[in-house]
Amino acid sequence: MRVVFIITGLSTGGAEMMLFKVLEHLDRQRFVPHVISLTTLGELAPRIAALGISVDAMGMKPGRPSPLGFFRLTQIIKHLNPDVVHTWMYHADLLGGLAARLSGISAVGWCIRNSNLDKNRTKLSTRAVVSLCASISKWVPSRILSCSERARQVHVAHGYAAEKMVIVPNGFDLNRFKPDDHARQQIRAELGITDQTPLVGLIGRFDPQKNHLGFFEAAAVLHRQMPQVHFLLAGQDIDSRNAALMQAITQAGVLSNTHLLGLRNDMPELMAALDVLASSSSYGEAFPNVLGEAMACGVPCAVTDVGDSAYIVGDTGHVVASGDMTGLAQALAGILQLPAAERLALSEAARSRVATHFEIGHITRQYEAFYTDLASIKGSERLH
Repeated sequence: MRVVFIITGLSTGGAEMMLFKVLEHLDRQRFVPHVISLTTLGELAPRIAALGISVDAMGMKPGRPSPLGFFRLTQIIKHLNPDVVHTWMYHADLLGGLAARLSGISAVGWCIRNSNLDKNRTKLSTRAVVSLCASISKWVPSRILSCSERARQVHVAHGYAAEKMVIVPNGFDLNRFKPDDHARQQIRAELGITDQTPLVGLIGRFDPQKNHLGFFEAAAVLHRQMPQVHFLLAGQDIDSRNAALMQAITQAGVLSNTHLLGLRNDMPELMAALDVLASSSSYGEAFPNVLGEAMACGVPCAVTDVGDSAYIVGDTGHVVASGDMTGLAQALAGILQLPAAERLALSEAARSRVATHFEIGHITRQYEAFYTDLASIKGSERLH
């Protein structure tokens, strides 16, 4: 079965990494994938190509589609003549979906990965694309895959075709993300802390929805209660050049306890070094990958109730209301202060939950079932 994946770009982000993981675990005896980026090849293109998968880039500017680029996209789809087209993210859903339909492909699947469309927090251009997608969702896609129940609810409320929605959560490689004492010692040596130093992690790019500034409100409360706690942060723009971040850290009084690592490519090792992962997000999350990655490493999570975070964590961590940074501090303290035997049991429960519900092989089989379903309706729908 020939499947063409169309995505807005191939930089290192949550949606892009999930696409890469699906490609990595796809049954290549049954599926022949081809990837098209609407913008540039990005950092992930060489990694996808290394899997033996062809990658094309349309060269469109982000958020500014060109008629020529759209025409080229349509021609490439016609040439490839796939059984299924699966688009990822709003601009790809809109342009890729229309191009596929105009190319005579009826087996079109969209993919939505965002759970907040609030007008105060979402760009006008993005809301315009979402509105267009909602209006054509009745006839362009045959199915719409959502990575979370919360994202499904939000998009149905905005006019997306509810009857076409399918939920497939994100998946995680338990062979890559796992408890690792050697990595724990190595990362802690890099930070200059001991194995006994309580270490809280916050992993993610600097973005208002991640609420780093709110996190340091929680860190200030936790520091007063447990001054020995250290904080590890990694992600884009998470470094000392970030003036807003440095101000928040200084005001919280935790400058000497905070480690800003910037972008890293050793995420399994970083996760394995933690005692607890925090997610302070205030909005916008659908299915935060960092939670599954930490839990697979046996690291419990303390999270705000945003997107599907509460569902991911289940009873293996703590959940507080969005914006409740005092509550988040207490949730972190509650996990850090557990007796050793209870901490170990929580750690094992976290990894077990990922193995049961979110293991990447199992999730990829659900994607494959999605494509098989799409292919089965090929030809039953026509562009009118």
